[in-house]
Amino acid sequence: MQKSLKEIDLKGFLEFKTLYYDKIDFSTVENSWECLKSHIKLPYVIHIVGTNGKGSTGRCLAHYLYKKDFKVVHYSSPHIKKFNERVWLNGDNVSDELLENTHKKIQKILNIQLLEKLTYFEYTTLLALYISSECDYIILEAGLGGEFDATNVVENSLSLITTIDFDHQSFLGNSIEEIAQTKMRACDKQMIVGYQIHENVKKTAFKVQEQLNKEFNKQIKVDFVEEFNKYSFNVDFPRYLIKNLHLVVSCLKFLNIDIDLKLFDDVQLKGRCEKIASNITIDVGHNPLAARALKEHFKNKKITLIYNSYKDKDYKEVLKILKPIINEIIIIELDDKRIVDKNNLLEICKDYNIMTSFNLELKKSKEYLVFGSFLVVEKFLDFIGIDEK
Repeated sequence: MQKSLKEIDLKGFLEFKTLYYDKIDFSTVENSWECLKSHIKLPYVIHIVGTNGKGSTGRCLAHYLYKKDFKVVHYSSPHIKKFNERVWLNGDNVSDELLENTHKKIQKILNIQLLEKLTYFEYTTLLALYISSECDYIILEAGLGGEFDATNVVENSLSLITTIDFDHQSFLGNSIEEIAQTKMRACDKQMIVGYQIHENVKKTAFKVQEQLNKEFNKQIKVDFVEEFNKYSFNVDFPRYLIKNLHLVVSCLKFLNIDIDLKLFDDVQLKGRCEKIASNITIDVGHNPLAARALKEHFKNKKITLIYNSYKDKDYKEVLKILKPIINEIIIIELDDKRIVDKNNLLEICKDYNIMTSFNLELKKSKEYLVFGSFLVVEKFLDFIGIDEK
């Protein structure tokens, strides 16, 4: 006899869940939260939205708050190797036991109709919210959206806006103004805008402030990150990650938490321009904004790019940006219906006169950059036999 969704474990439950969708229906997660919220004592909510830098900003902030003896949850997505990476609790990935116990509690509270309709990301968001009960802070990293993202189901106390650029246009809009507006409308009280590459993002912040205050009778306040290069961090991060640290410091100052830059010294950012060997760097980025940052980081080198892309990404622009630093490309083959047709990639590489192969044979004499998405990095780590804990 087949078990119902109220009887199976978390792993089995998530196998029934939709990972990707063509249309966002906010009502399901909203109704689910209405059922759950009386069971949760929600902490101070910091919501992070933007195109790139959400994960690194959230982790650096969570790391610092934990070092200051606060109880903190950092919710991020997707994961590289193990689901537990999505919920970081007080210094480490959440345990299997806590995830399973939380799953059982939520199963008892929500009706079968809601359990059936919730997507993978929505349900994971609810797990993180439940786990955060009694903590001091929860840092919620938005998925692809802002206003109608599952992470916006709870009122946030503070919104951090990382760098905004083109991505997910089919959901968010075809101009920087539209994309920024969709993301920033998630703000409920206070917005701190981090480093930007488009001047009109600042104008959009004030426009959204005016809209929200008028439409919902809110009192939104807007602030901007302090001057870049004002602080000297003792971390071996590329320039773009240092910019995210400035947003973190601005957040801490807003929270009236003392600043001790040494507390960042041992922060670990998995998959963010992470050097896992003397000649291998992995990065989970997948869009032109990430490509520009990596081009700057490797500007004095020539690399072998281990790459693949989702077909809805601007892979043509990504390769155009990275071309000056590429010696050759190794296309890592992935079994996923969202991945671009390899013939399309080969044709673009031919147009750019980039040597391409499928032979994933690593040599110590070459510098490698593994880039293209979480899925690319996960497949590569599997190939070389690294098991992330």
